[in-house]
Amino acid sequence: MSEPEIDALVFDVLGTLVDEPTGIRAGIRQLAPAIGDSKVEELVALWQRHVGREQQRVLDSDRTYLASDLLDLEAARLVAEAAGVDDPGAVAELALSGRRLPPWPDTVAGLARLAERSPLIGLSNASRTALLGLNAHAGLRWHQALSAEDARSYKPDPAVYRLAVAVSGRPPERLLMVAAHAWDLRAAQALGLRTAYVARPVGDPPVASDRFDLYADDLAGLAARLGA
Repeated sequence: MSEPEIDALVFDVLGTLVDEPTGIRAGIRQLAPAIGDSKVEELVALWQRHVGREQQRVLDSDRTYLASDLLDLEAARLVAEAAGVDDPGAVAELALSGRRLPPWPDTVAGLARLAERSPLIGLSNASRTALLGLNAHAGLRWHQALSAEDARSYKPDPAVYRLAVAVSGRPPERLLMVAAHAWDLRAAQALGLRTAYVARPVGDPPVASDRFDLYADDLAGLAARLGA
């Protein structure tokens, strides 16, 4: 498949550029150092299930929009309770784990290389405040970072992708959505954006019926495909 002609790259953040489970795992270990590895993994899954479920409830209009940092606080309370920790200060600190996510090894250099070719737009389900913390902690380089909070919704709501289209000033087909989640790319594709899947250990891999414009093992591979 030939490389698409594009004017800007739009990046998912959570999972695509930063390792969300590792950051949450570190926060849980700080909260309760004595718990074993298997319990830690259970608590990471509990956190992620809660956030995913509540975001879906917002999309289904079963719940009024709540920004991601508040959903993280809810998740932190559930995790602390399951770990047997009853300390509001410790819970508040744990909630910040959602902003202290390490970048994947290729992320920082890959973004810098791609930024030499095209404007880079971050498009995240993280709230504005959480996204600021994420960008600073992981050292992410953007020309523009957009939060789903501005649409008062969550991906895959089309309203979130329209934020990137609006700020770019370009038609959707001139934007390339980059993500490690096939569900994210499908939603962008439905709105007319071009799509690039980047493989990550925690992503949502494509299925046989998916037809994305580009596939890459990492950001270096994506940059090579795009001639960056």
